[in-house]
Amino acid sequence: VPSGIVDGMYNEYIGNAESPAQVRDGLLQAMGDISIVFSSIEVAKYHRDAGSPVYFYEFQHRPSAAEGVLPKFVKADHGAEIAFVFGKPFLAGDV
Repeated sequence: VPSGIVDGMYNEYIGNAESPAQVRDGLLQAMGDISIVFSSIEVAKYHRDAGSPVYFYEFQHRPSAAEGVLPKFVKADHGAEIAFVFGKPFLAGDV
């Protein structure tokens, strides 16, 4: 990996960190972008180029069910929006 890319990524995600928590948050953001966001943008471009409408969103609402289960710095995990879109009974098998 060219050093310019590494320097750019460091500056983007961690460069201004003033605490270990900010370093953690920057690393988590970088890992999420690399593993989910970048590939999602690529797929969205393919759909757009094929003439399909594309909608892209980032869900960040922390579910109340996360209280006491997830660390405070976790806003919403992958798939957390499902309960808000379809309703919790759908996930609990009550339907």
